Amino acid sequence: MSGSNGTSRSGGASRQKGEARRTGAGFGRLLVTVYGILAFAAIGRSSYELATKFSEAPVAYSLSTLSAVVYVLATIALAKGGPRWRVVAWVTVGFEAVGVLAVGAASAVSPDVFGETTVWSGFGQGYGYVPLVLPFVGLWWLWRTRPRADDGRASSAPDPTAPEPTPPDPEVR
Repeated sequence: MSGSNGTSRSGGASRQKGEARRTGAGFGRLLVTVYGILAFAAIGRSSYELATKFSEAPVAYSLSTLSAVVYVLATIALAKGGPRWRVVAWVTVGFEAVGVLAVGAASAVSPDVFGETTVWSGFGQGYGYVPLVLPFVGLWWLWRTRPRADDGRASSAPDPTAPEPTPPDPEVR
């Protein structure tokens, strides 16, 4: 929806041409909530593993800790959504996508590769495959809310580079 001054309105807030939609608004609130829940779960899991069992499977438990850090950063970045935070969101969510695919594939080929399961083992099977789906939903949302140069095209402001309209010819009927 466009306003008369060249701003686009999304979720009741107006934005200037080329300005990104807020990543933490609308559907983004649900996304941030799911990321927050996953971050909380991953922090709990990795804290327990590091405190009680780290020597049993250091690679697996380090990967769980890494995933917790990624989820926390992604949650904050998506919630804040400013230009710098969008970069952090792209990096963390992209890293998460690669991580869950790599760890998931490695654990599918050799289930004992890490010694124990991680958040991303089996493509996030232990978490209902949410770790597999979430980064792709996050990347889609970041893409959908990106700043676009064509925002505000429906503006009623005249284009200063457009040629002057020619008046109708009175002789033509």
